[in-house]
Amino acid sequence: MTSNTLNAEALLGKMQQELSSLITSGTKPDPLMIGIRTGGVWLAEKLHEELNLNSPLGVLDISFHRDDFDQSGLNPKVQPSKLPCTTEGRHIILVDDVIMSGRTIRAAMNELFDFGRPASVTLVTLLDLQQRELPIQADIIGGTLAIGSNEIVKLTGPEPLALEIRNRSEG
Repeated sequence: MTSNTLNAEALLGKMQQELSSLITSGTKPDPLMIGIRTGGVWLAEKLHEELNLNSPLGVLDISFHRDDFDQSGLNPKVQPSKLPCTTEGRHIILVDDVIMSGRTIRAAMNELFDFGRPASVTLVTLLDLQQRELPIQADIIGGTLAIGSNEIVKLTGPEPLALEIRNRSEG
């Protein structure tokens, strides 16, 4: 079923080091980390714990902001976003598992700004598939990967975290 598995933990370690440097530099004081449901939340939980951040972890559900809503319908697992505090004027670390077209991040930004205007947003992603349809780039990336048009990348977890390359027909 799985054609290839990538080491998610190694990529996560790289992201953690880069985030730690960013936070200790003082340019993003007391950041609020927010994971995009589902894979982004799993990663954010691990990063949040390792970085020992002061603010509680937030969770975004972007289902209502997706631009493919008419095509795919409502996700049956829609849950409310949970932000533990205001985003107004805060430095946000937004975490997702894979960035490909940029459409998920666009939807996440719409949801995020529904809660207020942050001072900054730092986008962190485990894997960049470099197939943008929108001009959105991650600030911190665990790794990059080129995949075929008939392939998808799926993060499984939360324990253990694993990135799998699958044929689209396998979902």
